[in-house]
Amino acid sequence: MKPFDAPQAALGDIGNDTMAALLAAASDIAIILDGEGNIRDLAYGSDELSSEVGEDWIGKPWADTVTAESRPRVEALLAEASTDATAANWEQVDHISRSGAELPVRYLVARLDARHLIAVGRNLQGIAALQQRLVDAQQSLERDYWRLRQLETRYRLLFRSASDAILIMDPDTGKVVEANPAAALLLAADSRRLVGRPFPEGFDDEGTRAIQSLIAGIRAAGRANDVRARLRAGTEFQVSGAPVRQESASLILLRLSPIDTDGERQPTPEPRSRLSRMVEKAPDGIVLTGQDGRILSANSAFLDLAQLTTEDQARGESLDRWLGRPGVDLNVLIANLRQHGAVRLFATQIRSEFGASSEVEISAVSIHNGDQPSFGFIIRNVDRRVSAEGGGERALPSSIEHLTELVGRVPLKEVVRESTDMIERLCIEAALELTGDNRASAAELLGLSRQSLYVKLRRYDLSEPGHEGE
Repeated sequence: MKPFDAPQAALGDIGNDTMAALLAAASDIAIILDGEGNIRDLAYGSDELSSEVGEDWIGKPWADTVTAESRPRVEALLAEASTDATAANWEQVDHISRSGAELPVRYLVARLDARHLIAVGRNLQGIAALQQRLVDAQQSLERDYWRLRQLETRYRLLFRSASDAILIMDPDTGKVVEANPAAALLLAADSRRLVGRPFPEGFDDEGTRAIQSLIAGIRAAGRANDVRARLRAGTEFQVSGAPVRQESASLILLRLSPIDTDGERQPTPEPRSRLSRMVEKAPDGIVLTGQDGRILSANSAFLDLAQLTTEDQARGESLDRWLGRPGVDLNVLIANLRQHGAVRLFATQIRSEFGASSEVEISAVSIHNGDQPSFGFIIRNVDRRVSAEGGGERALPSSIEHLTELVGRVPLKEVVRESTDMIERLCIEAALELTGDNRASAAELLGLSRQSLYVKLRRYDLSEPGHEGE
């Protein structure tokens, strides 16, 4: 079979319309250029691209349709195609679309005839979007990676510095996965040698059965009562546990607290003693309650807020007795603590024994200790802040955000009244600004009498000396 001597032998006489359809089907955009690089005709492979480009390109220099950074690449493509008919180098240029956004297109320019060139382009918007999504995903992964590294560092510091003996064991294998230095000290073993060893090990038969029962209860129900276990060497521990999820595996965290010969837990280590003294002397009120909201202990700052003489007066009483909205605030706090475990900056009031009230913010946390959860409340007096923000006996809310802060702190009727006052004041200020502070014109603009306007100006503290007679 004899090969074709020229493309015309295979293509024959193809009309302009057919050629344009072929180019549009084979590429996303095809541009016919004259020898000076001016656009003479366009063909699009999709309606989406035609809506971005438009017909106003025809007659313009091709270099004027691209960004300043792409001009040298356009000129290089034109020069290469004009001097070398066999040039086949692809180059990306960025067009300026109708919306003002950049439109990346990859072009190949070839000589069409003695007077014309053709630029065949492929739209890179989809690829650019995918690349951007890839970059965003990579950055998100890096942020998550560093966040996890920071969390792991904090966990390691807390784990190693904890004064309680803490073990993490795999219930499937029964071996220790991690152990802190306190556990190694109490169990008389090097922490590195403790990891990988079976647990319980070294306890007497009764203690071993008790710990195994604790582990079985945690695996079955997610919680179990604390147990006592004794080492063969004689040291007795109170053992508590909790489940821990790690990826798809379930581990168990065990805490061992030594018990002295009288059957009591050994005294709290010195760092805990300092923490207790700090809590007692803290300037904010700190209260520990049971799950029913009844006070177990309270520091001096709370006693001052409630105007109580001794802690015995508060112990056993419901915290609700001193909160601003009896039957509401404490129920809301406890419900959120049970659901989320923590509450931050809950605004309310503390009512003292003698009727005085103080604006406070409450932060709270749920504390799990065996099967008896308790709640800790930190109560901060914000009277000074509220009075500073008020700036007078009763300041108007300055924004919608301020109004929303009133919800729950004051009755709905008062919130509505505050909203009305705020809108009225804003309208008066706008009228005064529009009339150049002319009170008579402002009153007419608002549909008020001058006397009514003066009353409202005094009410909102907008009147100035010398203006009453305008």
